[in-house]
Amino acid sequence: MITTIIFDIGNVLADFTWREHFASFGYDDEMVERIAKVTVKDPLWNEVDRGVMESEELIQKFAAADPEIEQDIRKVLANVKTMVVRNDYAIPWIQDLKRKGYRVLYLSNFSERAETDCAEALDFIPYMDGGILSYKEKVIKPMPEIYQLLIDRYDLIPEECVFMDDTSKNLVGAEKFGIHTIHFQNQAQAIEELRKLGVDA
Repeated sequence: MITTIIFDIGNVLADFTWREHFASFGYDDEMVERIAKVTVKDPLWNEVDRGVMESEELIQKFAAADPEIEQDIRKVLANVKTMVVRNDYAIPWIQDLKRKGYRVLYLSNFSERAETDCAEALDFIPYMDGGILSYKEKVIKPMPEIYQLLIDRYDLIPEECVFMDDTSKNLVGAEKFGIHTIHFQNQAQAIEELRKLGVDA
């Protein structure tokens, strides 16, 4: 029996709209991809999530990969508020699950800056029963420690939990602990798969 629903945040409850954000500065598709290649598509972006590097240090590392566009990189990363947009279904879905008796948690690699600068888009977090943001723990999905930390902190029985994430490698990490998983594509698909697990979604 499933008692706890665990949500990833990015691209599940909120969309990471970096493409639209970069384009809002007037860049064409080619330039958007060029900036993305050395920022959000670079594995170094995970250091943003973990909060282990200062902003200026990160920008210098991003710019080193493509020095000609350093000023463009600085411009798009100066204000990241429009890079995160909350999905309309997030709060009603959380409220409905809690009303039905489920505990609702989050496990996310959202960065400190996203949590502060994009607070309006993440206004569903207070409706949840708790969770873990990786930057606060200096450990990031899919590292095993983050799943163990969630289990220990909330006294979870893994077999009674289901975790939804849009990234398959993060699901593998959860499955190693016996947590049920759903590869999130959209709300309708997730609800269908939750129901297969006996969840009144």
